[in-house]
Amino acid sequence: MVLFVLCIKAELDGVESLSLLKNTNLCFSVRNPLSDYETREKIVFNPSETLEQDEGDREPPHHFAVRWEGQKKFSTLIVLDEDGAKSAFKKKMKKKGGKKKGGGEVDVPRDMTEDESGEYVPVLAMECRGIEPYEFYPLGNDFKVVSSGGAVFEEDVDLSEGDWGDYDEENDEAVGVNEFESKIVAV
Repeated sequence: MVLFVLCIKAELDGVESLSLLKNTNLCFSVRNPLSDYETREKIVFNPSETLEQDEGDREPPHHFAVRWEGQKKFSTLIVLDEDGAKSAFKKKMKKKGGKKKGGGEVDVPRDMTEDESGEYVPVLAMECRGIEPYEFYPLGNDFKVVSSGGAVFEEDVDLSEGDWGDYDEENDEAVGVNEFESKIVAV
């Protein structure tokens, strides 16, 4: 089992927080870690729904599964909730002797705040068996923005082009997320 974390980076303008919605479709490209040519581009799954399983399945509930060429078992991807992510990080820390590596070590997923503008922030943890996510594609309804004045924007926060902007009428200020980037880090 390998733990992968989706990290996002953006310049926040008039934004208190940027968070990944838990009940929306997410789009990733994945590959077989044992093969350079076996990939599945732009797979879509919902982290709030697990796939149906047969009664005798020994695999834990998962969000995406693929059987690579020549493999007997399915390779699975499980999106971890907050408690699952904390537990997985704790186990990883024990294996590494309780030490965090300097520079580049990721933390438990959380919302991005205005103080973290321009820095990579972990927003989603995935437990993967025989599968490696390598690219994230925003679909258009993946994120929630809370303005510095407290206004919530949940619909039409489309970061697929790298930028999003709106106007907080209540507080008379522009709100924007610019230069959006993402990366996936193996922990």
